[in-house]
Parts: sequence; structure tokens; C-alpha cells
Amino acid sequence: MELNTRGRYAVMAIADLAKACADGGLVPLSAIAERQMISLAYLEQLFAKLRRAGLVDSERGRAGGYRLARPAHAMSVADVMTAVAETTDMTRCGAEAGAPCLGGKRCMTHQLWEALGDHIDQFLAGVTIQQVLDGEVGCKRPPMLAPHVVFTGGVVLR
Repeated sequence: MELNTRGRYAVMAIADLAKACADGGLVPLSAIAERQMISLAYLEQLFAKLRRAGLVDSERGRAGGYRLARPAHAMSVADVMTAVAETTDMTRCGAEAGAPCLGGKRCMTHQLWEALGDHIDQFLAGVTIQQVLDGEVGCKRPPMLAPHVVFTGGVVLR
């Protein structure tokens, strides 16, 4: 899986917006575009999707701009990714259920990549924009396997 710019830029822009409008003010997209070095036209497309998803509010006019529609601690990274139609599908299958990976059937590693995608989804759903702002992401990662456990191609030896 390769996370494309749509998801990365949307999360960067929302984090920037959350930080910039902490006092409740409005932030113009041009300011976010300049700070994050993202094309203004691209941000406009992303923010149209974010607004439709109810993550941001906007006001037009000379003093207009954007603000978060809900607090940063109540918005997950997954909310933002979903709003801009970013997926974490790790398989090479089609999007429809039951689509074959290769040669009309599922590949041998399909469940592995599907499980990894599920873990990524769960991780992103568990991280709030506020945690991103506070630098609290990834600080404490539990080990995937206990040190005395050896994984040997499908068999766990203890």
C-alpha cells in the first residue's frame, strides 16, 4: 500500500487548521497552503470533501475561512482519511467483495495483507488530531510478539 497525497495532505491540513484556529477564529486556505506547501487548488478540492463530511465549517467573505466542525480531540485521523476517500487496502484485489487477486482466485498472502490493512485502520481510528498536535502518536508501541516467541512461517514456537 502506498498512502497517496490525498490522505497525507488532508491530515496535514486538518492538523494545521486545528493548530491555527485554536482560538476559534477562521483560517483561509491560502495560509494553510503556504505553511504546508500544498497547492491551493488541491486544498480546495480536499476541503470540499472535508466540509461535506462535516469535519470543517466554512464562512465566505473577506474575513472568511475554515475552522474545525468539532474539537480536535473528537476527530480521528481515520475520519479525515475516510472523508477524502483514502483507503488502506493492502491487497491488489478489486474493491468489490470477493474480487480475485490473481488468476481468478485469491492469492496465498491475501489474508496477511487484509489483516495488515485492518490494523492500519484500527490504528488511524485510535489517533485523534489532538494527539497528532500534541506529538503523542507512536510514543509507546507494544511489541507485536513476546521476545521468547519465534514465528516460523505459520507456526509459533515458544
